[in-house]
Amino acid sequence: MELRHLRYFIALAEELHFGRAARRLSISQPPLSVAIRQLEESVGAQLFERNSKAVRLTAAGQTLQASAGTLLRDAEEALLEARRVAQGSAGRLRIGFVGAMLYRGLPQALTQFQEAHPAVRVTLTELNSGQQVTELLHDRLDLGFTHTRRVPDELQCRLMVSEPFVACLPSDHRLAKKRIVSLTDLRADSFVLFSRSASPDYHERILSICADAGFLPEVRQEVRHWLAVVSLVSQRMGVALVPDAMRHCALPGAVFRSLKENFSPSEAYGIWSKSSNDVLVARLLDQMMCKTDSNAR
Repeated sequence: MELRHLRYFIALAEELHFGRAARRLSISQPPLSVAIRQLEESVGAQLFERNSKAVRLTAAGQTLQASAGTLLRDAEEALLEARRVAQGSAGRLRIGFVGAMLYRGLPQALTQFQEAHPAVRVTLTELNSGQQVTELLHDRLDLGFTHTRRVPDELQCRLMVSEPFVACLPSDHRLAKKRIVSLTDLRADSFVLFSRSASPDYHERILSICADAGFLPEVRQEVRHWLAVVSLVSQRMGVALVPDAMRHCALPGAVFRSLKENFSPSEAYGIWSKSSNDVLVARLLDQMMCKTDSNAR
């Protein structure tokens, strides 16, 4: 059964006259008669009683008429919705993100994205990098923002942010009044570190940076979120190396100072399935790139 069969049936059921129904449909009478026969064959029942004088609905035809309009509207709405999704004007977008993305332009990019795509349902879930990879592989996320580019072959990634690490110090730290500090001056301090289980990449990166500076940090606290790192520093629980974007978290009791040394940067990546052809993913990634480029300027 095709949608045109339902349209033809509805017209004939309301007009009860082949000529009038054909004119209403802007077709000739023979194609209408053929379509009605095809519909009856598909249903397996006679829908109309017709003779040279009149056309009447059978009991089966009356039953179909009761729901045909709803069926046609539902089918046409489904087709329209599919078209909107394909064009990127509707649908859903399931996004995973690491906490630092809240300070790297993600909220602003999402606000602009939703203004441009009001019919798209966006859901956000804060997850560490490893969890996002798992969710993407199981098709429970459409797009992730992670700390790592080491992803399975089924996924692809795009560099979204590259920024320096900075020193995060308690506001009453001995170096807090300096504009630039040397990492070697922090070798005697206790460090608050990003947990290895939450992000092996960041954990190893910070240890490597300290090793390049000639020491291994004494780690007293390990946490799973950058905001928790800054919060513990603000409570005088140690010092930390954090991405430059964390300056924007504005927690009282913590200050951020540029490093004299030129270490490898903090990076964030967008990751998504290679099999995805979702136009919404591409549009949000472009929106994020515009936002981070704007922030960099």
